[in-house]
This record gives sequence, C-alpha cells and structure tokens, in this order.
Amino acid sequence: MGQLLPENSTLARRLRRAAAGGALPHAIIFSGSGDRMAAARFAAAAMECEAQSGKPCLQCRQCRKVLEDIHPDVQTVQDPDHRELPVDLLRSLRQDAYIRPNDGAAKVYIFPDCDALNQRDQNVLLKIVEEGPPYAAFLFCTETAAALLPTIRSRCVEWKLRGEDEDARDDAARDLCRAFASGQLLPVSQYLVGLENKRLKREQAEQRNALYKKMRPKQEAYAKLETQLEALLTEQSDVEAALADPEVYADGNKTTELLKKFSQLKESSEQALEKLGELEAELAELEAQRAALSMNGGGDEL
Repeated sequence: MGQLLPENSTLARRLRRAAAGGALPHAIIFSGSGDRMAAARFAAAAMECEAQSGKPCLQCRQCRKVLEDIHPDVQTVQDPDHRELPVDLLRSLRQDAYIRPNDGAAKVYIFPDCDALNQRDQNVLLKIVEEGPPYAAFLFCTETAAALLPTIRSRCVEWKLRGEDEDARDDAARDLCRAFASGQLLPVSQYLVGLENKRLKREQAEQRNALYKKMRPKQEAYAKLETQLEALLTEQSDVEAALADPEVYADGNKTTELLKKFSQLKESSEQALEKLGELEAELAELEAQRAALSMNGGGDEL
C-alpha cells in the first residue's frame, strides 16, 4: 500500500474540504518537497471514494484499490525505460481519457515526475487537460511547477506540500539543530549540499522553460513557412505546366508573363528555403541546449 498523507496535514484537510464541497479540481499540480505521490493518491482516492461524507474514507473498496495501486481507473503515467515519456504513450492516454470509467467515478492520471514531460508531451496533453471529459482528472507531481509549461499550469490548481506540514521534516530540522549545536559538521554539510542541489534543479527547470518559450514561436514560424513553401512550389509547378502547352508557348506575351511569374515564384521559394534552413539551425541549437540540460541532471534527481 502506498504512503498516506498525515491526517492532520494542511493539504489533507484542504483536500477533504474540497471533496466535501464537490470542488476537487480536475487538474492539480502537487509541488514542493513533501510526498507528492502520497498527496496524488489521497486526491485520487477522494475522487473515487464511495462514502457519502468524509472523502476519502480510506476504507471503502474504491479507496483501498487506489491505495494499493490496483484501481483500473487510476493510472500512474511513467516509463522507467526512458528519460522522457514517449509521445505515443501520451497520445494513447489522450484517447483513453474519452473511454468512460470502468469501475469508479473518474478516470485519474497521475504523473509522478513532470521532468519526464518534454514540451511536445505537454502540448499533446494540453487539449485533453483543457477540454477533456468531465470524469477525467490529471494529477501532476513536481518539485517545482516551472517544470510545466505556462499553458498547462494555467489549467491547473497548484497545491504546495510545505515542510511544516510533514512531521518527518520537523524531526529532521530538530536533528539538524542538535547536530549544529554539538559541532557535528557532517549532517550540516549534507543538508547544505542538498539545498544547493535543489536550487540547481530549480534553475535548470527554469532554463528549460525559457528554452521552450524561445522554441515555440520558431516552431510555429517554421510550420507556417513550410505551408507557404508548399503553396509556392505548387504554383511554380502549375506555371511550368502552362509553359509546356504549345498554344501558350506560341503566344509571346503570355509566355513572357508566365516566365516573369515563374522567376518571381522561384525567387520566393529560394528565400523561403533559406529562411527554413535558418530556423532549422536555430531550433537545432535550442534543442541541443535542452538536451545538454537534461544530460547534466535537468531531468533527474541530482
């Protein structure tokens, strides 16, 4: 059975209040340093719970299935074999979300590590998060919400798991103070190294997000330019076909007009190809920077 949120934690009380009022959001970001998966399971149990009040009761058949990770309508979205989630997996999820729940009241998708969601993955998810069926819910677990695109974050409610909500964090803080007071430097050093690693991870997530922001308009421009180039080449082909017509060729004025148009189309096509090459190089450079961040630990625990 998975870990549970402490019953007296602020987040547990908030989830219960929302469930009691029928106001549980369909898309939640669980961020912070606490047990985010425990929070996601607690929320999923509240969505599936059969009790009339006090959801989640943690005792009914639906709650037990969620806590034991065997509920057919609660899916943990992950791929241990890949650093990032394959886009085909997200497309399959998007289709699955429109199939009504098999056993419970909701179809719940839990993302335990949002660092595994690249920009393309998140763009695939965006529409289903925004306009999915009313029974579909999406729970994102991440240390910092900056790991998600602004478009995803704007569709979600963020609930932070803060240290003071967790008894274990309080115990660790007391132990650290005792170690510092008694001159034991190793635990203090380890704690400081941990803080620095978390800071680096937040900075890397922010850098990735900044790269995504740079890439998106270039990707849109690239797609638009590809469409324009295709239209130019089609028109150019039509002009070539017209010039091959003996009757048109015999008309000097018509031929001159078509040759001028062909020259203009060819020049525009060449300019479009050159611009596409520039955009492709810029996108490749940004993608290399993103890959370098991931290789340096941007997608893994440091």
